[in-house]
Amino acid sequence: MIDVYSWATPNGHKVHIMLEECGQREGRDWRAIPVNIGSGEQFAADFLRISPNNKIPAMVDPHGPDGKPIELFESGAMLVYLASKFGRFMPRGDRAKFEVLQWLMFQMGGVGPMLGQAHHFRIYAPEKIDYAYNRYSNEAKRLYGVMDKQIARTGHYIAGKQYTIADMAIFPWLRSWQNQGIDWADYPALKDWFDRIAERPAVQRGVQVLTHLRKPLMDDKAKEALFGATQYEKR
Repeated sequence: MIDVYSWATPNGHKVHIMLEECGQREGRDWRAIPVNIGSGEQFAADFLRISPNNKIPAMVDPHGPDGKPIELFESGAMLVYLASKFGRFMPRGDRAKFEVLQWLMFQMGGVGPMLGQAHHFRIYAPEKIDYAYNRYSNEAKRLYGVMDKQIARTGHYIAGKQYTIADMAIFPWLRSWQNQGIDWADYPALKDWFDRIAERPAVQRGVQVLTHLRKPLMDDKAKEALFGATQYEKR
């Protein structure tokens, strides 16, 4: 059984979705082991051994490529690994494969970090800093515009006509569009894509994983664990 050390966040959900899309069912083929990032469980020594950057998710597959256990951190790497393991959601041809990978990198290097900053400065920052608020809100809108144009061009999915790990990587981050200052009316092609992805049964299962454990509001302890000095302690 594959162990996924995770939490109900966009980066966690992208791996949950991929496993479910590959026909793996939580509780039968894989299990979600909660790492409460609001209480600081990501700094525990056992978790850091698997995920040295103290971020969720992390994964342990007892049946790795050589038949031996493999440990992975970084959600994008996990998506590529699972696509290889199950032979799904990654094209076989080099050209199409690299088109998918470039959009996966777009999510990892742009969508995730920039929308995360938009969340932080729009919602969680202890004081409103107009420069940061506007910078990351505008960057969110720019990224949505890039994706809207791409979907309008392909007419299907983010990397072409096939549903791939690139779609799974991006979708969970756009579920918080309101927190990012987005008006869907400005991105009609992307909104159509978003609605189609949201209707997939495996996606619906994936985004519910561990949600029963996550508190709707963030208290001071959680803010310290996520944004305070605890993040920068040497371990």
